[in-house]
Amino acid sequence: MTIAWMMNGEEFELGEITHKEIYGFVYVITCNTTSKQYIGKKFFWSSKTKMLKGKKKRFKVESDWKTYFGSNKVLIEDVKLHGEDNYTREILHLCRTKGECNYLEGHEQFTRNVLIGDSYYNEWIMLKVHRSHIKGLQPAKTVI
Repeated sequence: MTIAWMMNGEEFELGEITHKEIYGFVYVITCNTTSKQYIGKKFFWSSKTKMLKGKKKRFKVESDWKTYFGSNKVLIEDVKLHGEDNYTREILHLCRTKGECNYLEGHEQFTRNVLIGDSYYNEWIMLKVHRSHIKGLQPAKTVI
């Protein structure tokens, strides 16, 4: 059984939200025994292509976000070793676009100094965001 994603102290459910409303989220995964953390982003949706009447049709499908435990290889190995129930998965920000996800993930990583010291699994910060990607984004309250 995969542990739930939490947000503001409650279990998060996507419900009836569509990709036009919320595209993804920025999260923190915490090891409950070592307190080591990982900051990342995940999209709720991915694009799929299907042939319909001889034409390629693109559409959005729900991603594997419910069972996702990050892309860091060391974190994934630790989760396998210690078990999923030894980790807490928390959503920090819901994002309307990919650009917002990129920006807010980078913001969290730089603010928390994830590359300095050994408190985080993060090994890379890769970021490319243009001002137009975050048009309308308001400074958000961070859940820590």
